[in-house]
Amino acid sequence: MPASGPFISRVPPVLAFVGQYLPLLPLQPVLGACLHGIQRRHPQIFDRLGTHAAKRFGLDPTDLPFVFVLEPARVNPKVVAVRSMPQVDVKVTGSIAALIGLVDGSCDGDALFFSRDIRVEGDMEAAVALRNAIDEAGIDIVAESIAWLGPLSPIAAQILRGVIGNPPGQQQSGLAPEGRPWN
Repeated sequence: MPASGPFISRVPPVLAFVGQYLPLLPLQPVLGACLHGIQRRHPQIFDRLGTHAAKRFGLDPTDLPFVFVLEPARVNPKVVAVRSMPQVDVKVTGSIAALIGLVDGSCDGDALFFSRDIRVEGDMEAAVALRNAIDEAGIDIVAESIAWLGPLSPIAAQILRGVIGNPPGQQQSGLAPEGRPWN
């Protein structure tokens, strides 16, 4: 199955437009809680990165009016949303659905890369180390990002997956036959 075209969804343009005018400050605690939860439930990610844990990774969702900067330090990891990309060691660009699919394993990273649904620039060794660490951990980034909502998490997950066009069980590009994740 090709990894481009209608299989990789995009955030509705109206949401992206509105996002241009909303402040990013309220997003920061959510990002911090998500990263803290990942650190608590999947500490092996930070160990597996080795020396690359000191690198800065920029995630640039092309269908959102902001970018994420990840600093996966073992002791005090950080992720922030900013309006423009600062200097980073690795920059990964693609739709938010493609980036989430890359993280949660529902999309084949190689297929996304070779179909140009994502672009990777900078320190490729660090990019591969991050990808391998995430693959090994088996993270569901949508579930992790809303886990702090407690009993409201399932409802929030359904809404969030609908907004990004990644409902549970939906066949994204790069999925293996029978809808199983490629990894």
